[in-house]
Amino acid sequence: MNQRVLLEVGGLIETPTSVITGPSYILWNQSTIEETGAGEYLGDRSLLTVIRRRNRIAMPGLVNTHGHAAMTLFRSAGDDVPLEKWLKEKIYPLERQLTKEAVYWGTQLACWEMLTSGTTCFTDMYFYMNESARAVHESGIRGVLSIGLLGFTEEMQKQGLADSKSHYETWHGAGEGRISVMLGPHAPYTCPPAFLLQITELSQLLDLPMQIHLSETAYEVAESYRQHGTSPIGLMHSLGVLNRPVLAAHCVHVDDKDISLLAAHDVRVAHNPQSNLKLGSGIAPAVKMRQAGITLGLGTDGAASNNNLDMFEELRLAATLHKGVLQDATAITAPEALEMATVSGARAVFRPTGDGTLTAGAVADVVLLNLESPRFLPTYDLVSNIVYSASAEDVTDVFVAGQEVVRKGEPVTLDTEQIRYQIERITRNFERK
Repeated sequence: MNQRVLLEVGGLIETPTSVITGPSYILWNQSTIEETGAGEYLGDRSLLTVIRRRNRIAMPGLVNTHGHAAMTLFRSAGDDVPLEKWLKEKIYPLERQLTKEAVYWGTQLACWEMLTSGTTCFTDMYFYMNESARAVHESGIRGVLSIGLLGFTEEMQKQGLADSKSHYETWHGAGEGRISVMLGPHAPYTCPPAFLLQITELSQLLDLPMQIHLSETAYEVAESYRQHGTSPIGLMHSLGVLNRPVLAAHCVHVDDKDISLLAAHDVRVAHNPQSNLKLGSGIAPAVKMRQAGITLGLGTDGAASNNNLDMFEELRLAATLHKGVLQDATAITAPEALEMATVSGARAVFRPTGDGTLTAGAVADVVLLNLESPRFLPTYDLVSNIVYSASAEDVTDVFVAGQEVVRKGEPVTLDTEQIRYQIERITRNFERK
């Protein structure tokens, strides 16, 4: 394939509020979009690779702002219990059996699922992240990767900091820029204040953002008040953590003071509606946070608590859940939900301005949807069709950084038969309580 590619489609979502409903095109050079427009491309085609997909809609790739990729290995292994019990009785015993090999194949499975459902960029916080990064590199997806830092002992803290620095030196900017690194303190209840200060110092030294779970459950917030006299977000503020770039996952149990702190420090929030509902954690005040000017992205969380990595489900749920809770049909509109999954998602994971759109200067992370799907008949509003009726089954082709990674619904970079075999082999040997 030539470096310059002309993609001709039957409809184009440039941004959630800029839509071309008829024949249109995208021209990119290597990984960067040069031009988009309605109708036919009128420039010189002689040195272009032309891909004609007039029965497809092009949209920006979806951005999954929170997850634990290798937890695909635990899909359905611990359902229908609250978070604290889920972690202690179901997940921790399974995680103690993880190996580097298991994490590699679990991440490959996650990449398969995400790419074929239209996700082109995701965040990951977990263990054995060198193996996760290797899987991401091979798959062609865009990954924002963090070693999950736990601070139960001084030795664990020391090793975690050293591993994070090494992970940064090895992987930040790898894959021609597809892979970036963040620091990943798991949560205030697993990282003591002194350890969080050390992580914050390393964030400053390496000029890296941080991602952390905050205020996910009412129990977590109550314990924070009991131990520290303030909320988890208030604690992060008092320690100076929020002075660094931060992506905060969940933020379900937050009050007005917490929201003001998040907004004042430009903390980005990963909203995980389906995981929060399934674990009985609650419903984050997404509308109130958006009204406060907080950048809100969407995330699936891990497949052990969702139980899939389908961002189309998160889109629809984000757009409908808050309508019902607030009894307001305008609470989050279809364009706003799509913005959360694309433009705001890209900003939440600290991607450059323009990412999450199909506009000149943005990266060519492009998803094609089947315009002939029954879910697009009739089409009064393309964005509404995408948010309220489309599904992962409608994804036909995916390009990341201008490279084709899914063709006709199948990955072109992954050996799916080998992934299936390895997942079945590895999980067959897990001991379950």
